[in-house]
Amino acid sequence: MKSTTIAVDLAKNVFQIAVSHHPGKVAESHRLSRSQFLRFLAERQPALVLMEACGTAHFWGRKAEEFGHRAVLLPPGHVRPYVRRNKTDQTDTKGLLEAHRNEDIHPVPVKSVVQQTLAALHRLRSAWMADRTARINLVRGLLRELGLTIPIGARHVLPRAWAVLDAPDSELPAPLRLTLGAALREIGDFETRVAEVEKQLRLLAAEMPVVKRLQSIPGIGLLTATALAAFIGDVQRFASCRRFASFLGLTPRERSSGLTRRLGRISKRGDIYLRMLLIHGARSVLLAAKRAKRPDRLRAWVLHLQATRGHNKAAVALANKMARIVWAVWRHETSYQSQPAA
Repeated sequence: MKSTTIAVDLAKNVFQIAVSHHPGKVAESHRLSRSQFLRFLAERQPALVLMEACGTAHFWGRKAEEFGHRAVLLPPGHVRPYVRRNKTDQTDTKGLLEAHRNEDIHPVPVKSVVQQTLAALHRLRSAWMADRTARINLVRGLLRELGLTIPIGARHVLPRAWAVLDAPDSELPAPLRLTLGAALREIGDFETRVAEVEKQLRLLAAEMPVVKRLQSIPGIGLLTATALAAFIGDVQRFASCRRFASFLGLTPRERSSGLTRRLGRISKRGDIYLRMLLIHGARSVLLAAKRAKRPDRLRAWVLHLQATRGHNKAAVALANKMARIVWAVWRHETSYQSQPAA
């Protein structure tokens, strides 16, 4: 019984297709439009559909599964070494077929609509937070040039800046008042949008038991829990907690040879956004542990590590530990239970 593999090079309008019935051989090659590609999937017998995990890949992966195919998304960075000579759509499909034969390349799970919704909300929130920060820094800088200083902290910017604008005896030049007021209204608008996104995240999180279990872990709140549910997908694909932490870039780089083993700083691979959320959560746990009268085992461990290795290394080490706890809580479908310090 022969098995059919269909490699698809995705694009906005034109899709390159390579059909293989035997490893290493391309039996058919097609160049199809969007509507033709959808009809191609519907008319074909169930097969293995290979795609790079790039833009629109999860949408087409779900479409392929609706027609009875098995969709496999491969990381683009791992497919590129298999593209020989010049890069064309046709050589990209051949590279997909060759990369799939490598068992060390792990596929990316196809995201559901709910997971992509969560991911989109997080992307929008991050973009609006970056725009808000840019506007705040702009207002601070402009006022500082005119001798008006605002204290540290984003919460001080709007009240202090509006007070300067509304003061009748303010030293702010009249031509700047109108434009600066528009910038302050933009900051308030961004804050309103971010609050609305967080409200939507809370509504979606209420329907996901895994998010509630993840929030029982110290340092993991609504943002981190929903981001993990959106970007990780299926935690069962990680055989151990260390592989999960390594996927997030929280394990050390290694340069070993023979009997010599060299471990360096963390690899910083994987999703930057998830790693940032975990490290910020670890910093909050570390700060709260300093104020705790009787810290539990986890907090006592990180306080001892901070005393011996410093604040930043302790925070990253705690983020690594949190990632391992996330894997255990998620995989075994249980809540985190704190243990008293020895």
